[in-house]
Amino acid sequence: MPIRFEVNGKQVTVEVEPRLTLADCLRQQLRLTGTHIGCDHGVCGACTVLVDGDAVRACLMLAVQAEGSKVVTVEGLSNDDGLTPLQKSFRKHHALQCGFCTPGFITTAHALLSEEPDCDADRIRDVLSGNICRCTGYISIVEAVLDARAAYKSNGGKP
Repeated sequence: MPIRFEVNGKQVTVEVEPRLTLADCLRQQLRLTGTHIGCDHGVCGACTVLVDGDAVRACLMLAVQAEGSKVVTVEGLSNDDGLTPLQKSFRKHHALQCGFCTPGFITTAHALLSEEPDCDADRIRDVLSGNICRCTGYISIVEAVLDARAAYKSNGGKP
């Protein structure tokens, strides 16, 4: 069936099977491979994207449910060739190693900082607790998000 939605600021129309997940649609049909599929059960957070501003697990959402929505993937967080303040902070704090979980952490943290640019470390840990990383130990990820708050505070919740 045909569905139409916005992805990273561009309207798209795709033909999908009703049972196709949004994650598979983004990766296979739209070639937005920054959305990673880890567990396929919504547990790891690697597939997190923004749908109408909310962080959602793309592996748990059917593509047909995105009809009329605004979807932002990790590729859509930056409109230029440079890194976003959040991405720069992840690099500065060595908050990634293998990088598989990073898109999910970045989109989840972006959603948090957009809504709560004054959040504290406990709130960051709570929100990011649904994302799994097997490499970093989380301390550097929390430090990166804490450091990136300034960019969101100075722009009214936008990086």
